Amino acid sequence: MTCHSSDSAETIENERGSETESGVVDSDHNRIAAAVRDLKKTGWYWGRLTANEAKRILQNTPEGTFLLRDSSQRDYLFTISAVTSAGPTNLRIEYRDGQFKLDSVLLMNPQLKRFDSVVHLVEHYVLLSRTLGGGTAAAKPSPSPSPSPSPSPAPPNGAVRLLMTTPVYAAVPSLQHLCRVSINRASARVRDLPLPGRLRDYLTDYAYHV
Repeated sequence: MTCHSSDSAETIENERGSETESGVVDSDHNRIAAAVRDLKKTGWYWGRLTANEAKRILQNTPEGTFLLRDSSQRDYLFTISAVTSAGPTNLRIEYRDGQFKLDSVLLMNPQLKRFDSVVHLVEHYVLLSRTLGGGTAAAKPSPSPSPSPSPSPAPPNGAVRLLMTTPVYAAVPSLQHLCRVSINRASARVRDLPLPGRLRDYLTDYAYHV
């Protein structure tokens, strides 16, 4: 039997801890890299855009119009800029434990769903807004908001309803991409469609509805 000194045991534990921490970092890096790859396919991801620039882009657009951009705060990766009944509002997206969710600090609902990708998160709330006519959650209005067309009744307690229905594209999306979104929206089993393999691969490469 070989005995290790306490110093040796501590060294081994430290090495194991470092390996575990390294594995978590690698996993987070891969998850975030995959999220960015999906976002770049959407057309409504604007990358490095300030809050003021987003506000100008969303100016005079109806309630429910939104875009996604990189967050200007170091503790967050992404931010959704959306037009509410009270004007433009910015919602940060948290990344924690390998999943993404809306920042519960700015929302009146602490029990928010978590998603494995940012596009999946946005897709969920867009479909919710479109089908139920309701918002993602009740959000606190941003300071000094500008008026928005097509106002809707605001929830109680000074909150505003948050809708996400219409993305603003950074560039005109290709016809192929728009067709891909429409097909994925209309069919739950794209892999079973009687299409050439390359076309099915293209459709499933972005299997979202928005």
